[in-house]
Amino acid sequence: MANKIKTVFFCANCGYESSKWMGQCPGCREWNTFAEEKVQVSSGGKKLHPASGDNRSLLLKDISLEKEDRITTHIGELDRVLGGGLVAGSLTLVGGDPGIGKSTLLLQVCRHLSADKRKVLYVSGEESLKQIKLRADRIGEFSDDMYLFCETSLDRIEEEIRRTLPQVVVIDSIQTVYSEEVSSAPGSVSQVREATAVLLRLAKGMNISVFIVGHVTKEGTVAGPRVLEHMVDTVFYFEGDRHAAYRILRGVKNRFGATDEIGVFRMENEGLVEVKNPSEYMLSGKLKDTPGSVVACSMEGTRPMLVEIQALLCTTSFGIPRRQTIGTDYNRVNLLLAVLEKKLGLSLGNMDAYVNIAGGIRVTEPAIDLGIVLAVLSSFRNRPVDDSLVAIGEVGLNGELRAVGSVKTRVTEAKKLGFGTVLVPEVSYEEVKDIPGMKIIPVGNVAAISSLEF
Repeated sequence: MANKIKTVFFCANCGYESSKWMGQCPGCREWNTFAEEKVQVSSGGKKLHPASGDNRSLLLKDISLEKEDRITTHIGELDRVLGGGLVAGSLTLVGGDPGIGKSTLLLQVCRHLSADKRKVLYVSGEESLKQIKLRADRIGEFSDDMYLFCETSLDRIEEEIRRTLPQVVVIDSIQTVYSEEVSSAPGSVSQVREATAVLLRLAKGMNISVFIVGHVTKEGTVAGPRVLEHMVDTVFYFEGDRHAAYRILRGVKNRFGATDEIGVFRMENEGLVEVKNPSEYMLSGKLKDTPGSVVACSMEGTRPMLVEIQALLCTTSFGIPRRQTIGTDYNRVNLLLAVLEKKLGLSLGNMDAYVNIAGGIRVTEPAIDLGIVLAVLSSFRNRPVDDSLVAIGEVGLNGELRAVGSVKTRVTEAKKLGFGTVLVPEVSYEEVKDIPGMKIIPVGNVAAISSLEF
């Protein structure tokens, strides 16, 4: 039977399909996200075939587990976020702002993998072969197992993959790939979804590890349907200011490992360089004896990271005081300011308050609450906090200090970097009181913090 062409509407945010345009998407509740596209549908019915022996259902007890063989990329920070290395047959989505370093990192991955005698195919739909060659020469020398292919046609890309039979494929980027069977323009919901579905079948069917680069919207999420993130095995986001030296690779989804790990890189002329000790890097440039500056410890996956929290309070020139945060949750800071006003009687109603996580990293973990409170108090009183002190703890609405996870790991990291005093919640004191060479101060509530001398 002949195929028919019909008009449907897709939500650009989540991929919800509708036969008519709607102002609000029923799936994700976003407004004005529906786009009109034409699709082909078959008018004939589907003929079902009996399942083969390989496709029949199996009893759970009859399924044997085998440990996945990991392919090391020789980039420790990336292997950490991947969960120990690259898994064969996986589909990984890498998103980030333009110029953040996505293509550079993946080209470095290709260089290391090809040096291990693994056949790699780098498919680019945005750059020419000479442009990629120029960047590759800056990164270093490549082996003979590295293949470049500039193409945007999905059919030709699939044909080239089946011809060369690589072990790793990089698609840069998924928004430039188009299928001739889909009538909409490249980058549309239908095209992105179709291209990802074909690459997924190739990855699973041929046991190929595939990286796909995704453009991001102004909100920082991957452009295209939200269903794209559900289709892939792993989702990574590159964070950081393109004008700054460092980059953070954060795992959002990972079917083969933890989703809360991060990798820290520094952009150099030869490419991205790993930052082995992020805590030391984040604290570089910290001024001594400065009011409003406090060091706190956050956990990023299994890695403790010391960050500098800066607060600045000044008398407002307007009727309504201004509140601004950089690198942490705005509503959380407002909550902590309200706790200080209620429990300590601080008069903050006529003062502007600014809170910043130095270094540009974004931290939303509640364990930095105590650091924010100390920084605000220090700026309010114009008295510096001891430079050898690290604050750890979550602050509740009643002003109490609540326990946080991995306290011993955090204190050990502070000791490693030369800090001598740590404020911890009273309920966590027993866990860390015996650590040698460290002065551990248990704190029960914010009123006790106010009375301490630093």
